Amino acid sequence: MARLKEKYRKEVVPRLMELCGYDNVMQVPRLEKIVLNIGLGEAISNAKALETAEQDLTTIAGQHIVVTRSKKSIAAFRLRTGMPIGLMVTLRGDRMYDFFDKLVNAVMPRMHEFQGVSADSFDGRGNYTLGLKEQILFPEIEYDKIDKVRGLEISIITTAKKDEDGKRLLELLGMPFAKDGDS
Repeated sequence: MARLKEKYRKEVVPRLMELCGYDNVMQVPRLEKIVLNIGLGEAISNAKALETAEQDLTTIAGQHIVVTRSKKSIAAFRLRTGMPIGLMVTLRGDRMYDFFDKLVNAVMPRMHEFQGVSADSFDGRGNYTLGLKEQILFPEIEYDKIDKVRGLEISIITTAKKDEDGKRLLELLGMPFAKDGDS
């Protein structure tokens, strides 16, 4: 079982029940899934970009990824319906907990002048989205083998009903939020 999942069950659940006044263990918010996404506008003119980004995302996530395609044509961008424009992968279960653990304990400390993540990126329903500017922060990516530094969007979906509960959950799991005024 994932180390973070064990921590959630033994430490986070009792603490959240105490802090938020939940009567039942099933009311306590939990991580539902983590979605990783790379937008590749450059794939329109460079098909190789899709391949290398796919290899990077597969290495980071540890599972097969899905190619996202455009829904409509936009002449100004030379984009036609059905063209590949991004990559995504959804993590659940132990892989999700392992990824979150790696993100918080290995990736974020490697960020240049890291002061914590902004607490303003909640969506109003307890879900949190974080953007990373470079995929090379992940330890499994070999710096010499990348063709271009790409950004990565990480959406952490929780079962929390409110942002405050989602933030408490992520804090107790180890997410380093910036102090007020730092981000």
